[in-house]
Amino acid sequence: MHDMRPPRRTTSEWLEQLGSGLRRRRIRADITQEDLAREAGVSVSALKHLESGRGANLTSFVKVLRALGGEDWLDSLVEPVEPVVSPIQLLRERQRGRRGRQRVRRA
Repeated sequence: MHDMRPPRRTTSEWLEQLGSGLRRRRIRADITQEDLAREAGVSVSALKHLESGRGANLTSFVKVLRALGGEDWLDSLVEPVEPVVSPIQLLRERQRGRRGRQRVRRA
């Protein structure tokens, strides 16, 4: 039986994909590497490393992506946060709900 999933990318392949995505966004925004690096607060060499897929650190990646207005891309990478539910709060809400539904019987 054959596995129908596509082959997993290597780390190098992911870095190349992410870097080329950054480069495409920068070019679409019509901004030079120098201007983007300055706006993002990273060095030009760090930006060149990111765009070429040779890597850099996560902080540089996030700074560059934010400078390009790519928060949507970052949001897509983050797992949704499950709401924190207090058991005490749930109990109180249930008790309030029961009180609202109680009927008073008159003799």
